[in-house]
Amino acid sequence: MEHIAVVGAGQAGASLVARLRGLGFAGRLTLWGEEPVPPYQRPPLSKKYLTGEMELERLFLRPASWYAGEGIALHTGTRVSAIDPAARTLTAGGRSVGWDALVLATGSVPRRLPAAAGGELAGVFTVRTLADVDAMAPGFRAGARVLIVGGGYIGLEAAAVAAQRGLAVTLIEAAPRILGRVAAPETADAIRAIHIAHGVTIREGLGLERLEGDGRVRAAVLADGTRLPVDFVIVGIGIAPATALAEAAGIALDNGIAVDDRGRTSAPGIWAAGDCASFPYRGRRIRLESVQNAIDQAEAVAANLMGADAPYVPVPWFWSDQYDLALQIAGLNTGYDRVVVRKGPGPRARSHWYFAGPEFLAVDALNDSRAYMVGKRLLEAGRSPAPDALADPATDLKSFLRG
Repeated sequence: MEHIAVVGAGQAGASLVARLRGLGFAGRLTLWGEEPVPPYQRPPLSKKYLTGEMELERLFLRPASWYAGEGIALHTGTRVSAIDPAARTLTAGGRSVGWDALVLATGSVPRRLPAAAGGELAGVFTVRTLADVDAMAPGFRAGARVLIVGGGYIGLEAAAVAAQRGLAVTLIEAAPRILGRVAAPETADAIRAIHIAHGVTIREGLGLERLEGDGRVRAAVLADGTRLPVDFVIVGIGIAPATALAEAAGIALDNGIAVDDRGRTSAPGIWAAGDCASFPYRGRRIRLESVQNAIDQAEAVAANLMGADAPYVPVPWFWSDQYDLALQIAGLNTGYDRVVVRKGPGPRARSHWYFAGPEFLAVDALNDSRAYMVGKRLLEAGRSPAPDALADPATDLKSFLRG
């Protein structure tokens, strides 16, 4: 192959081009990104960067000079408007560029409130890009009133930063409880408690009717008729895979861009990786929204582009930092029917272990890195600990790794 083009200059795209060069690909390599900056880390955006603890340059995965030094043509501030699988071309900046292989690493886009509900008012933000965080940063002043819509990890992490900065924080979740789709009630209870202890008002089972303002948001009307004066609003109601390019090109979609276990799409010569891609996993198709998946899947696709022909078999893991609570998650809890609670080494350390019958599926470790590491290793080995022994604090966790 003479030219591999990568569309999407996020974590997956950056990891993929780096891995290709590391594996010895010496051909032309281009990386196309819509944002005007080099690829950067997203997790610190709404934490250390927002609070001023991290400078812009430290966000960058690599300086722009690194790409030039590796012979990678980095096109920032450039939107790829179309791809043509038959002609093997992409259109960007009004010109057509040929490629031999194309990787879609287009990531995801935040779900927004509809305009009819006030979603386009000034002062209504999502947390996804550097520009998003730069725009909301001036509002993070002590005493300001912020409404956070959505009780998933995005909304909860934003609430934690806001509370620590001295803002008056209200979080609403339309579902019966926070983290309803992704965590057991035991994990949600622990996280809710720490937010309440920091002064956050959490209203569950309560949606948003509309936002009001005179061009800028001034108040929120909740589904029960409550009217809250607000200075700004953060919307954290999830993300959707960025599939517009693939869909317009006739590439198969299934909760994202559908790829096989090697990362290949339905169009010859086109691959996909990261948040935008769904792939086969244990007899079903999943899509993982995590930094680690973006890195691991991108590197797997890079290896397959170089002829490895190896399946991508992840052990999913995630993390979330809120106040002094470090939540580490290994595995996927889909289909669980039992949660085993295990006390950890400290007063606020604990872990929640998910089972489907006797099969161990996942662990949520709260301030308990040992539980996380043991759980991850068990998942990698395909082993399930005995639930009753696991619940006994006298049982040494490492004993589950022996034998």
